[in-house]
Amino acid sequence: MKTLIINGSPRVNGDTAALVRELRAHLSGEVAELSAYRAKLSPCVDCRACARVKGCAIDDDMRAIYGDDFDNAVIASPVYYSTLPGQMMNIASRFQVQRNAKYELNDPFVLRPKRAGLILVGGGKGNENGAVRMSAVLFRMMNASGFGAHTVLSMNTDTVPAAEDETALEGVRSLAVWLNGGE
Repeated sequence: MKTLIINGSPRVNGDTAALVRELRAHLSGEVAELSAYRAKLSPCVDCRACARVKGCAIDDDMRAIYGDDFDNAVIASPVYYSTLPGQMMNIASRFQVQRNAKYELNDPFVLRPKRAGLILVGGGKGNENGAVRMSAVLFRMMNASGFGAHTVLSMNTDTVPAAEDETALEGVRSLAVWLNGGE
């Protein structure tokens, strides 16, 4: 079993990282973490190569996602202005390759089904609704499902750091049980 965690936080030791550490401590099997801020990830540049040949012309760390060799997908991210940070939108833009494979080339990608989990952190007065909707798009593009029942929120980090948010910590442990194959 392999879990891919896409970390949307620029902070190495922030609130998102605290919950990812807790999740990793309870996951079985191989765990790969892709940092939206530290990995080599370009946004789509609309070169249109994927409309002519199946696949993306940009050779970067999106290959970890395109490779489809994981059983679980987790998005762990802060919420900025009620949505995911810009670096996560760069990842989203790169799924244009799937649209073109299906509609331009008539050769859609066939991805293995995966379990999905979502971890969102935030402070301030915003809400997570936009981030949840954008995560749903990303999960759909990875053929990952089930995050609706497996979403962990720590949305009061201005007052309570995620590392001290007992509800979020328990939620992450429950998420790990599900990703490990439990119910």
